[in-house]
Amino acid sequence: MKFEDTNLNDNILDALYDMRFENCTPIQERCIPEILNYHDVIGVAQTGTGKTAAYLLPILSLLDDGGYPKDAINCIVMSPTRELAQQIDQAMQGFGYYLDGISSVAVYGGNDGNRYDQEMKSLKMGADVVIATPGRLISHIRMGNVDMSKVSFFVLDEADRMLDMGFSEDIMQIASYLPKDRQTIMFSATMPDKIQQLAKSLLHDPVEVKIAVSKPAEKIKQSAYICHDAQKMGIIKHLFNTDQLKRVIIFSGKKDKVKDIARELRRQHINCSQMHSDLSQQERDEVMYAFKSGQTDVLVATDIVARGIDIDDILMVINYDVPHDAEDYVHRIGRTARADRDGIAITLVSEKDMYQFHQIEQFLEKEIVKNPLPEGLGDGPKYDVTEKKGNGRWHSHGNRRRGGERGGKSKETTNNKPEKKAQGNSKGNSNKRRGRRRRGGGKGKNEQRQGSPQ
Repeated sequence: MKFEDTNLNDNILDALYDMRFENCTPIQERCIPEILNYHDVIGVAQTGTGKTAAYLLPILSLLDDGGYPKDAINCIVMSPTRELAQQIDQAMQGFGYYLDGISSVAVYGGNDGNRYDQEMKSLKMGADVVIATPGRLISHIRMGNVDMSKVSFFVLDEADRMLDMGFSEDIMQIASYLPKDRQTIMFSATMPDKIQQLAKSLLHDPVEVKIAVSKPAEKIKQSAYICHDAQKMGIIKHLFNTDQLKRVIIFSGKKDKVKDIARELRRQHINCSQMHSDLSQQERDEVMYAFKSGQTDVLVATDIVARGIDIDDILMVINYDVPHDAEDYVHRIGRTARADRDGIAITLVSEKDMYQFHQIEQFLEKEIVKNPLPEGLGDGPKYDVTEKKGNGRWHSHGNRRRGGERGGKSKETTNNKPEKKAQGNSKGNSNKRRGRRRRGGGKGKNEQRQGSPQ
């Protein structure tokens, strides 16, 4: 579907035209009409499918059409991290290029007092769209800086990450200040039980849109080493000795392990930095800037950067440990082979992670190549794909569901449009698509971009 065929208003379409965005991604095609029809929506889709535009475009279109209070907060978008909040804010600036009456503010931690004062001023003046991390927004609420009594749209972006980071109570506290008749939109890469419970608490009769987790790009050359934990660092040393590697991300699920890996790499005179939750926001910004700009060659990180961070020239991803599920695996290795480049993904599989890794292979419907261990490291364990239970007995994987089969059926799409704010979506739609006037040549902004917005 083309954006021209949606009911987005002309100001939004003109901005998309200037940015050379023409075709909806699947998540956008299915979510935009539902949001424009005032339905609560649960979107289950991985990073990179265009979910930010899937909720921002219809919300901005509705706000621009009118029928919402002036000088009041009309939309709150929750983000798990400052980095994602900044990306959403940047998307907001592009999509809202021609929306003169729509204001926004990004609210996140790790800033100096001047930034906090600017946030407070914007919140008190009633920015239409507030993009916030939970902790920072709670801080402003406690200081009396926020009036959320007129909020019409409440968006939870990457809800699974917010729960993983311990923001569940903050989210429920924030929601308690919102009107009951708001429209709530939730996006998550996965749909575990805790997300389903959160959805039941916050959403009313939602439309569920599921986009299957895509397989990794064909340009990613995937392989694995079956090894003991003690052999992992030797394998990494071998990889760096074999090739003068740059633009590499090494992922580990534990921050203490990230610190250990980075410390050992520095001993080997490898130019690396580390990213994990113990760093302050300023330190994280500095680390990401240094890596993006090429000042450091290797980034050792927890999954905090596996999603939502766009770096196009990563040559190799190394999974120091096996991710918890197939979705996390896809997110991790998806940092490489971007922008039509080739990439390499290597996973170090110890004995305790073999079953999990086999589950990932089942999801991918392919056997990942197992590399022989480098000379001098000794023998590795035998690749055994049975699952070890807590009582020490081993069970076959045959009676377990595959990673890609989780979740229930999607709720059927309905065409019953609620009466709430129905008058607000009338402006600019009556003459849609017929003789639409394009601003001559636009303003030349983002002319290099093509395809679908993210």
